[in-house]
Amino acid sequence: MDSKNEQYNILLKALLPSELFDYFEIVKIDIDDKAMDVYLDELNQPPQEYSGEKLTSKGFRDYVAIQDFPIRERAVYLHVRQRKWLVESSGKIVGKEWDLVAKGSRYTKGFAAFLKELLG
Repeated sequence: MDSKNEQYNILLKALLPSELFDYFEIVKIDIDDKAMDVYLDELNQPPQEYSGEKLTSKGFRDYVAIQDFPIRERAVYLHVRQRKWLVESSGKIVGKEWDLVAKGSRYTKGFAAFLKELLG
């Protein structure tokens, strides 16, 4: 990786929720006057709870949009795409469980906690 891309990655890791980088890779970023849309695909790592099973990758689920803290007066939307896996022995489709969204919302946990404190 060249140093310019490395610097961009350092900046993104400082601006976006750090736990994203444990589970996802950034595949695209769109920025306009009102919003920043960050597209993320789950890393190609099968779920741990099925480590004893034969799994076959079956692509991705649809993108889910999660709102995060605004940056420079732009709304920030994280478009997250989760991988899905076929458990060969049962025919069941499974995915990893990740804990990025505040329960009952479409906000990151940090942004939801901030809004709750601010608005009560």
